[in-house]
Amino acid sequence: MMSFVAKRVLQAGLTIAGVLTVGFILIRAAGDPVALLLPENATVEDAARMRAALGLDLPLWRQYLSFMADALRGDLGMSFRQQTSAVGLVLERLPATMELAFAAFAIGVILAFGLDLMLRIAGSERLRKVVLWVALTRQAIPTFWFGLLLILLFSVTLRWLPALGRGTPAHLVLPAFTLGTYELALYLRLLEASFREQETHDYVRTAYAKGLGRARVMLREILPNVLLPMVTLAGLNLGVLLGGTVVTETVFSWPGVGRLIVQAVSQRDYPVVVAGVLMTSLIFVVLNLVVDLLYAVLDPRVRLA
Repeated sequence: MMSFVAKRVLQAGLTIAGVLTVGFILIRAAGDPVALLLPENATVEDAARMRAALGLDLPLWRQYLSFMADALRGDLGMSFRQQTSAVGLVLERLPATMELAFAAFAIGVILAFGLDLMLRIAGSERLRKVVLWVALTRQAIPTFWFGLLLILLFSVTLRWLPALGRGTPAHLVLPAFTLGTYELALYLRLLEASFREQETHDYVRTAYAKGLGRARVMLREILPNVLLPMVTLAGLNLGVLLGGTVVTETVFSWPGVGRLIVQAVSQRDYPVVVAGVLMTSLIFVVLNLVVDLLYAVLDPRVRLA
């Protein structure tokens, strides 16, 4: 187990280094931030002084070495626009993204398990097709369009829920439901396939032969064996959600990391973009490691070398 963890930590470090390198290259290719930071009447000398102050007048290789050395110390520089720590700005927005991501994750997983167990226990093929069709229809609708439809219905027409911003639990309902229902069809199809595969095993036939009811067989016998593939999918999906729900945060004006990165890209605020991307990568890598370790906990047959 320890060798597995050490190997994964090393892989995570290399992944983060690669993300920082790619981010450094791409953000430099986006253009010169000085053109956005200075007023229109600025002179060439003003631009040169600002480039020197920001370290943008150095050769790219020196900028890169300096950037990586600072990143190892946890210092990704100051925001060009707000003149404060880029990492600090990202950490300020992280709780909002985590709140939205975990709420959406819970909605998607709970709905999927609840609906699938209900369908399996009811045993109605027609009802199963209707539910799956509705879930697939939802997934076919782009997230931004579905979010706008929810705003139009529940905020503008019915006036039940607030449309924009973050403040009360009511503000969380629409964006969390928008994200949570997007992956519902994927969860349902995975659960359906897993349940069908498990039902072919001898232990299920034995349980029915003992006189156990359908609901008990589903909950006590089959469900624990269905958890492994769901843990993988749900863990990866949670990493994507925590990585920055850019579209949803923009539609609902949710003050999260994704929206911060979009704003920083438009302003060519290099340090904030890199800090946001780094935070996203760290979250995704850590969640992947947690999912792998959960395998050994949920199924003792799994041996991590």
